[in-house]
Amino acid sequence: MSSPDGVGNDATYDEKYLVRAIRPEEWQAMKALRLEALQDPVAHLAFLDVYDDAVARPDSYWQDRAAGAGEGATGARQFVAEGPDGGWVGTVTVLMEEAGTEDWAGFPVERRQGHVVGVYVRPEHRGCGLTEVLFDEALRWAWEVGAERVRLIVHEDNGRAQRFYRRVGFVPSGRTVPLAARPGEVELEYVLERP
Repeated sequence: MSSPDGVGNDATYDEKYLVRAIRPEEWQAMKALRLEALQDPVAHLAFLDVYDDAVARPDSYWQDRAAGAGEGATGARQFVAEGPDGGWVGTVTVLMEEAGTEDWAGFPVERRQGHVVGVYVRPEHRGCGLTEVLFDEALRWAWEVGAERVRLIVHEDNGRAQRFYRRVGFVPSGRTVPLAARPGEVELEYVLERP
C-alpha cells in the first residue's frame, strides 16, 4: 500500500536529508520504520498491512524483505531518507512487475512497470518537500531498470495522498481495486508514463 498522510506539501526541501537505497543488513531499521508507519493515524487508509500482524513476524521475514529490496536487488528497491542525525525519517519502495504476470490483486500486468508502495514520512519531517525527493529517487530507479510506467494504488478516502500524487504527475487510470478485507471500500490506481 502506498499512501499515508505523510505525503509532502508545498514547503521547501532544505537538503539536510540523504536519500538512498537501503542495505540488506539494515533490516532492523527498516522494521522499526515500518512498524512506526503502521501506527500512523491514517495507516488504515495507507497500508494493507496492520501493526499487530507486522510486529509478530519473525526476524527472518524482515531480513528477507531487506535483502529483496536493498542495494543490488533487481525486483524491488526501498529508499530511505536519513535525517541530519542519521536516523531514518522517510521511505518509499518500488516493486517491479513483469508483463505477462498478475499483480497482487489478480489483475494482469501488461507491461514492465514499477509499483510504488510503502510511502511514509515521519510527522515532524513532513511539509519540507522530502516526499517529492523520495519519489524522484524511486522514479529514477524505476526508469533505469526499464519500467515503461509506474503505478500506485491509493485508498479512495485518502484525498491528501491523491492530491500529492497528482501534483507529482500521476493520473487516475480508471481502474479500481476492491478491498477484500474491507467490503465496500476501494482503492484507485494512479499511473505515470515513462517520460
